[in-house]
Amino acid sequence: MIGRVREFDIDDATQVAMDLFWSQGYELTSLNDLISATHLSKSSFYQAFGSKRELFTRCLSLYESGLVDDMTALLADSSSGLDFINKILLSVADETRGLKSRRGCLLMNTASEFAQSDADISKRVRHGKQQMLKVFVKAVHQAQLEKHISKKDEPEVIADYLLACVSGLKTMVKSGDSAQTIVKVSEVIMSNLSVEKR
Repeated sequence: MIGRVREFDIDDATQVAMDLFWSQGYELTSLNDLISATHLSKSSFYQAFGSKRELFTRCLSLYESGLVDDMTALLADSSSGLDFINKILLSVADETRGLKSRRGCLLMNTASEFAQSDADISKRVRHGKQQMLKVFVKAVHQAQLEKHISKKDEPEVIADYLLACVSGLKTMVKSGDSAQTIVKVSEVIMSNLSVEKR
């Protein structure tokens, strides 16, 4: 007997759920919120995702892959490693505008919300962080070869610094800082990276 065909796109539903978790956090997003946002019945929700937690882990994976893919594409399209870093920093200023603004980073938000209380979630967050760092390391190494960044420090160390900077800027955005402030702080970060300043 042929099974009943689902009348919804599971990837679209996951995207909707991800946006909800991203905006509200895990604890504040109820099962009813998810069912309402995805337009699923409770039985369809459980059939597709199993549970709220299972859906959340799926959303973390979706967020990670999308973020890393976007970073990789941006690096490929940038004129230099330093240009990529500058674009990443300035992109945070864009998060002060739009209907889905001031949400921060879902991975970092999750790290703060769970605070190492869930080993599996923490492992997923660490994996996402490592994937982001790989792109930053590649950009820093490229910038060092281009002699835009000093080779005094290892690319991995500078990549950690950059990830910390981006995380901090996103937190500033969430707390209400203006795009102008984010741009000014980004300029300071960039000046600290330049060969002349190091």
